[in-house]
Parts: sequence; structure tokens; C-alpha cells
Amino acid sequence: MAIAAPEQLNISEVPAWGSRGVDCFEKLEQIGEGTYGQVYMAREIKTGEIVALKKIRMDNEREGFPITAIRPEKDEQGPPDGNKYRGGIYMVFEYMDHDLTGLADRPAMRFSVPQIKCYMRQLLTGLHYCHVNQVLHRDIKGSNLLIDNEGNLKLADFGLARSFSSDHNANLTNRVITLWYRPPELLLGTTKYGPAVDMWSVGCIFAELLHGKPIFPGKDEPEQLNKIFELCGAPNEDIWPGVSKIPWYNNLKPSRPMKRRLREVFRHFDRHALDLLDKMLTLDPSQRISAKDALDAEYFWTDPLPCDPKSLPKYESSHEFQTKKKRQQQRQHEENAKRQKLQHQQQHSRLPPIQQSGHAHAQMRPAPNASMHGPQTQVVGGPSHHYGKPRGPSQGAGRYPPGGNPSGGYSHPNRGQGGGYGSGPYPPQGRGPPYWFKWHPGCWSSRRWR
Repeated sequence: MAIAAPEQLNISEVPAWGSRGVDCFEKLEQIGEGTYGQVYMAREIKTGEIVALKKIRMDNEREGFPITAIRPEKDEQGPPDGNKYRGGIYMVFEYMDHDLTGLADRPAMRFSVPQIKCYMRQLLTGLHYCHVNQVLHRDIKGSNLLIDNEGNLKLADFGLARSFSSDHNANLTNRVITLWYRPPELLLGTTKYGPAVDMWSVGCIFAELLHGKPIFPGKDEPEQLNKIFELCGAPNEDIWPGVSKIPWYNNLKPSRPMKRRLREVFRHFDRHALDLLDKMLTLDPSQRISAKDALDAEYFWTDPLPCDPKSLPKYESSHEFQTKKKRQQQRQHEENAKRQKLQHQQQHSRLPPIQQSGHAHAQMRPAPNASMHGPQTQVVGGPSHHYGKPRGPSQGAGRYPPGGNPSGGYSHPNRGQGGGYGSGPYPPQGRGPPYWFKWHPGCWSSRRWR
């Protein structure tokens, strides 16, 4: 093999890796946050192009590429040890105007049937491509489905994605997929699974679009399973062969029989939509419909047909992080206004006892047998007995409105956590807390996770 002499190399054509820093971009607004870091809408200063700038946390440098290979990013404040340099990695993506969760959370938002069909068909097409290439996404949820104002939907956040083999014999972790979209086989502890786990998540999203809200908003794994069983029925060997051999089935199986009620609960859905949803939310993963077969379902081939993406309405930028923040601010404003109104009412209702009753104070009244003209015993009042001022303790049952101190903050809605977005309408992003069952505390110690 011939080797070029040093003077023959065109050094100017060699890419200058690491030469472009984050200062080439102007951060405009934060649009996302999770266990991975933050996402910003940013403008490239040189070209003016709007991009999505994703900052990656490198708290544990044993994962990913070594931090010593990264040119440090200067931190003006610096950590307590005095080192003003830390590893910083930013990934630059095309900017997408919305995510599906943020768009659906807009006030009075209701998707039309052609719009739902359009989004669902794009989702299934992208997922079919992943599965054909033997890739499991393992985190399908609304905030990971990005949409631009041209109506294009794209799958995002492949941080939990994993390649798989067709024999399904590899041991994979079951600590994937955000809780509300996690299939029953993972909740029961299986480590051998395939594309069917993604299809369950798609079914949850499909039902959410049709129903207008999440259908399995569990707070923890046992409650999540219970909500699934209440709607889809309790699993047994007849409807799901082999379920009794899944690691945590005996610990988490329902204590009473439950029949499948999905068609009854969603009987108001279009029959073709209900047929497709029924196949997506099948308990037995081996019988769950694939992305390819779902694209051939009658639902997508009957009127009204899926609309052209370019014909979809254009909306103001709507990401889950933004809409959740706006809702929290609105709730805070309403709570503050209510608190001020109650305090104002209480201040105006506290009148001196004489003015309220029209009679002299009890301590000023004569005894029943005393002469009205006889000598009166002088009443000695302490510092608090100023009759021209309101009387009573500084604190009491009527001082604050029911529910406690009016200075207390509002409560955040509990719609599942999880994840990296904090408390909000949707579950936490990424991985949840580890399973620790009181009845089986050592069930994780002997497993090797991949």
C-alpha cells in the first residue's frame, strides 16, 4: 500500500475535530429537559439557522467515550475544587416545532380523525423501518415524537434503543419505556422480548389521541399493572401461554378474575379504530400486531382517509417542557389570586366586638343582682384588652381558609413521574426507579443487565 509523503498531504482538507464550540450558537429558549441534560432552541450565529441544541451530561465518565478525549469547555464559576474546566458535549439537531405531547396539551386542542390517521401512519412507518433493521426503540412516548409545521412526524431520542436478534434469546433489561407506556411483559419482569414492546407503546399513544388523555396513568409498577389488567383483563395460561413462567408473575398476578373490557370502555370509538387498538393492546406479545400489519389495517384505508401532512394546521411552537411550564405558571397565578382574595375578605370581616354585637363587652356587664347605680368594680385589662381594636387570638380556627396556611404553595398534579421533566402532566422521562419488591428483595442481585 502506497503511503503519501507528508508534503503531499492536503492538511487544509482535514476536518478540525472539536474546533467548533457552543459559542457558535445563541441559546434562545429551553424546550426540554431529562436525565440526559437539557435541550435548547438555538440560532447558529454565522448562518442564522434555527437548530435544537442538546447538552449531554457527563456526570459518569465511565459511560460513553472517555471525557479525556473531549476538549474542555470553560466554566466561569468553576466547581468548588477550583478547576474551571469541565467536559461539555452538545449535539446539534434540526429544530422541530412541536412534540406530540406538547401539541396535544394545547388548550382546547382536539385532533381530527384525518389528523390522527396521518400521525399514526407516520409513526408506524418509522417504527416499521426500525424493526426491519432489527432496532428496538424502547422509549416510544408522545414527547419523543417530534412534529414540524409541515406536518412531518419523526421518531426521536434513541438513547434507550437496542439492536436485537430474531431468536429473542438475548437477556435485555426490563427497566425501559416510560411507565405509562410500558407493556405488561416488562412490568412482570421478562428479559426476553422483541418489537412487540414498542407496539404496546404505540397502542397507548393511539388510545390517548382518540380518548384525549392517557389511559394507563399509574403511579408505580403495581398500580400500572392493575390499570392494565382492569382494562385488558387478567393474564393466564389460556390467553397468554407461558405467562406463569415470567419472573414476577406470581408476585404481581391479580387476586381476582378480571375480564377484558377494552371494547366496552371504548365502544364510542370507530369500529376500525377499535379493532386496531384491540390488536395493539393484546396482552400476549406474540399475538400483538406488528407495525407492518398495522399499516395494512382497515382503519387507514376507510373514510376519512389520512390527510396530507402539508395540509395540517400550523401551530405556535409547543413542546411538553414549555406547555407544562405554562400550566404551572397559570396554576400559581390562580392560587395567588385566590389566596389574596381570601385574605382580603378576612381582613374586612374582623370588626370590634361592640360593633358586631351592638352590646357592651361581657366583662363590662353588671352582675345579675348588682345595682345599676351602685359602685362598680373596675375591670383591669391586660395589654390585649383594648376595646377599640379587634379582640381575639392572633391565630385561630377562622384565621385561615380550609386547607391550611394561605402562604403554602400549590400542589403539582400527580400524573406519573418519572423522568427527567419533574412533576407534570406526563410521566418522567427515561428510566424509572429500580424495582424493589418487599417480598423478593434479592431478585435483582443475581441478574446481569444489558
